[in-house]
Amino acid sequence: MHWAPNEEHTEVMSMNKINKTLLALTTGALFIGGCSHKPTYESASAAEPLQQSLTDPANLKSTVDSARVISESKKANQLFDEIYQENLMASPMGQTYMGIKQDYDKWDDISDAQAQQNHKKNIADLARLSLINPEYLDTQTKLSYTLFKNRLNDDINDHQWRFHNYPVNQMYGMHSQAVSFLINAHRITDVADAHAYIARLNGLKPLMLQVTESLRIREEKGIMAPHFVFDYVINDSVNIIKGQPFNAGKDSPLLADFKKKISGLDLPNSELKALEDKAKQALLANVKPGYSTLISYLREQQSRATYDDGAWKLPQGADFYKRALQNTTTTDMSANEIHELGLNEVTRIHNEMREIMHKVGFKGDLNEFFAFMRTDEQFYFENTEEGRLAYLSQATGFIDQMRERLDELFIVKPKADLEVKRVEAFREKSAGKAFYNRPAPDGSRPGTYYANLYDMKNMPKYQMEALAFHEGIPGHHMQLAISMELENIPKFRKFGHYTAYSEGWGLYTELLPKEIGFYQDPYSDFGRLAMELWRACRLVVDTGLHEKRWTREQAIDYLAQNTPNPQGDVIKAIERYIVMPSQATAYKIGMIKILSLREHAKEQLGEKFSIREFHDIILKNGPVPLYILEQQINAYIKTKK
Repeated sequence: MHWAPNEEHTEVMSMNKINKTLLALTTGALFIGGCSHKPTYESASAAEPLQQSLTDPANLKSTVDSARVISESKKANQLFDEIYQENLMASPMGQTYMGIKQDYDKWDDISDAQAQQNHKKNIADLARLSLINPEYLDTQTKLSYTLFKNRLNDDINDHQWRFHNYPVNQMYGMHSQAVSFLINAHRITDVADAHAYIARLNGLKPLMLQVTESLRIREEKGIMAPHFVFDYVINDSVNIIKGQPFNAGKDSPLLADFKKKISGLDLPNSELKALEDKAKQALLANVKPGYSTLISYLREQQSRATYDDGAWKLPQGADFYKRALQNTTTTDMSANEIHELGLNEVTRIHNEMREIMHKVGFKGDLNEFFAFMRTDEQFYFENTEEGRLAYLSQATGFIDQMRERLDELFIVKPKADLEVKRVEAFREKSAGKAFYNRPAPDGSRPGTYYANLYDMKNMPKYQMEALAFHEGIPGHHMQLAISMELENIPKFRKFGHYTAYSEGWGLYTELLPKEIGFYQDPYSDFGRLAMELWRACRLVVDTGLHEKRWTREQAIDYLAQNTPNPQGDVIKAIERYIVMPSQATAYKIGMIKILSLREHAKEQLGEKFSIREFHDIILKNGPVPLYILEQQINAYIKTKK
């Protein structure tokens, strides 16, 4: 089993999909649709043994020797961490993300041969798990055992779908991730770190050859990205080899990053110059030919690419999408059920928006109000550096205000700091609207909320408040940092990820601040509803594209007609959903589940209900599938009663 840092992005996950090995390192089973969220599904019958344990923690057989429980639980947790550590140390990139410098000069092996080895290890690890007797585990360890075993089974069973993704696209891929990784994760604190950076530059040629080979294998199997993807990927790849030392102009992104980082070293100018020269040599000798080969192959593929967009076009596409929905939502909901849920939610939110429209005195219908919100200059910052700085400053201000109110809603708060940053220039044209990177476990890197400020017309002021809450506090930073800081649970749970849980929490925390007085500006409250509407429409267009065979244009038209978002925002979103089948369904389904569990707890507990305790139950066990979250809330209700 393999886990890796997730980008939550997020919208898209702060660390984009890297490859099977790394993705497996910290976030759980690889999402078979190719996005960076990797949830797991389990049938209700398989969950029944856990249900008994969670709902009655004291329900250990009276004949069980307590010493045996302690011993077996300790053995199980040691095995969980042992397997986790083995997988982590097999991934140089995973090590770097976790602040470990053992293989600081290497890249992950993303070949299919390595994927086959990972598969064999998963099978072997499942056999190792059979040495644990779950009957003799304490409640928390039994939960870990269930989650761990399900992860392994899912990884093993989903191995058949490992090619059902587009390894490079406008949302993620090693072509952009490798550069983002060096810039954001590879720290240089001494000369050895600088030489490791140069070694990684030299390693980019073989890495890009592996990327090219992965594209070739998929094409042989009838799997190739839609035509529109290629312009984005080629553009991003070309940007990486623009500028010094490749040609005239300012320094290329990697050279600028390297020079900035070594400038902090206490070295004579001659040694700094020698390091810079070695980096330039690596860029010319390996980075340029590696990317040139990839770009050349991408241009060849583009000439053969089709304009079919949905997962239905893939081999066994219907079965693949059904499985992808199970993975993403951790439910048994069918595509048709999800589609109808989306339509109903769109209607409800439209009605709430009409109330705000009347409140602000707008004369016209809802579509005219959408056009007003989309175009009126008062709702947008200037498309200048000053405008971008103002956006970052105000977004930080919203997070700081929310930080002061956390004690009203939460028992535990994250220790890790949070910063707001702009998406780097080399990838901002194709990157998502906003996403979050979790902090480094050793405290060397704070959590980061990335805002894409490439075009300020896509970042309206009225959505800024909700977006800051979703990506920062009390959203992804709250959930992911607390998860990482949990004690007495194995590492695979601290760094695990279930899309419906994480993104459901993110969307829930857009609404939560309203309940304590935020969104006083009705336009800002409209922005909150606009973002919820966006997620409701996702249920419609994702299933439309991948199940009902909608075209890209049909999906764009639906989103444009039913939301206030600008056309550029709409096009980018639909193109995202095309390359990440099912991922977009997680947000609304997860939010609805959390809200329904909260209402259930309120009804059952009455005056005994505590919002702080409710949130504590959700956060204190780390990410879990929605059906297990329901069991945990039911156990909390029973205990309180």
